[in-house]
Amino acid sequence: MTAARIVDVALPAASVRFTVAAASDTGAVRRVNEDSLFAEPPVFVVADGMGGHSFGDEASAAATSAFAGAFAPAAPATVDAVLDAVQAANRAVIAIGARHERSFSGTTITGVALVESGPDSAFAWLAFNVGDSRIYRFRAGAIAQLSVDHSVVQELLDGGLIAPHEVASHPDRNVVTRALGAHEDVEADVWLFPLETHQTFLLCSDGLSKELDDREIGRILAEADPAAEESVAERLVRAAVAAGGRDNVTAIVVEAELVGARSGSGDDTVDREPWNEDTKPRA
Repeated sequence: MTAARIVDVALPAASVRFTVAAASDTGAVRRVNEDSLFAEPPVFVVADGMGGHSFGDEASAAATSAFAGAFAPAAPATVDAVLDAVQAANRAVIAIGARHERSFSGTTITGVALVESGPDSAFAWLAFNVGDSRIYRFRAGAIAQLSVDHSVVQELLDGGLIAPHEVASHPDRNVVTRALGAHEDVEADVWLFPLETHQTFLLCSDGLSKELDDREIGRILAEADPAAEESVAERLVRAAVAAGGRDNVTAIVVEAELVGARSGSGDDTVDREPWNEDTKPRA
């Protein structure tokens, strides 16, 4: 078990104290963990390699490695630097396919970063996403999904063609519509969120969100005990594996507290075949 880490990032008139917990597990069915993570303030990233495709574990590791060394440690990043890292991650994944003479090697990627967002030392959170790994915000005891899945079932939901309860059993539930490694230029969804006094984010691969519904995830986050030997990320991952663990499971929980200044703002159980949980791109 690994205790959460505490890291301070200095701002001009204050600092942000990060409490970071991260965990990853192969799951109950897989033999290889194709998830990877990077959790070094000011940037946090989860990548889920494409199961059933070429070298998914290498693809996710290459994607997260593109963020290592790209930012000054314990200092805010810039928006451009984060987006450049996403493009660098995409190139690294494409190179894996070329090196192995395969037509495609891919991974999802999702993350948050503390960034300088404008003049006069304005700071914010930059969230970015490609694929169906997720970003959640936990606030006032409630969980909310911030990212939007790039998936066939999400498109069907948005179009009113299926109901939410049909997602878990839909035959295309594992088909993503965007991924790193699919094209030379990748388009990431990006959002800016204000820096507040206290914020908690959860980044996770779909191995977590497919096993635990939002209510259960929120309950575990709400019951987090900083003094416990098992971190909240480890507890989330353990719960997902116990619920079936049909895929690799990865979670990063980022708690950020602004210190020294005011902020600038204010279910159905579905049987699923364990061999059919591979994330794959749309043909």
